[in-house]
Amino acid sequence: MLKIGIAEDDQKIAGLLKSALEENGYQVQNVSNGIDALTVFSENAYNLLIIDIMMPGLSGIQICKRLRETDNQTPILMLTAMGTIDDKVAGLDAGADDYLVKPFHLKELLARVSALLRRQNPVVFTNKQELIFEDLVMNMSSKEVTRAGQTIELSAKEFVLLELFLKNPNRLLPRQYIAEQAWDINFETGTNVIDVYINFLRKKIEKGFERKLIHTKINMGYILK
Repeated sequence: MLKIGIAEDDQKIAGLLKSALEENGYQVQNVSNGIDALTVFSENAYNLLIIDIMMPGLSGIQICKRLRETDNQTPILMLTAMGTIDDKVAGLDAGADDYLVKPFHLKELLARVSALLRRQNPVVFTNKQELIFEDLVMNMSSKEVTRAGQTIELSAKEFVLLELFLKNPNRLLPRQYIAEQAWDINFETGTNVIDVYINFLRKKIEKGFERKLIHTKINMGYILK
């Protein structure tokens, strides 16, 4: 599970962020003081940090600068009520990767989080432009998929879904994240379309094979492992 650290002294906002991120399959840790945040973020591994600029003890700018000075390259999303160009430049100059002004929509924040996490895990292809996981092979040039040498015919949407899993092996993919990548940001996740298509995909890549590849994490998402 991907781990996100939050430095936010407003308990209401911190609680809202924690709930929204956990509902989308992330593990979250909140810190409400700048000094504590620097210590916690320095001593523990995170996939992403969300830091408010106005913090007691140390500001978000100071936290970001000190983390970068120690070569901590964890992606950082800055949150602030100050939205001037100078404020944004200050945050980015301190080492932040993105900047979101309060008040913000949770959907936009989740999209920014997904984008930063994707940037952290760039896709690496083989020389043959293939994505490989165990005996499952996807050729990106010919658009052919095989498992143990056996050709698997996929629809366009099934191909997109499998590509998403192959680019994120052993990583829990929340349904919201799958919706953003395979459909679009405004996709209605209250429907069961995602589950239906994943079941279609499972039947095609797992039928006749003893080893299952796509696993369900109830109320969280799916993982290729």
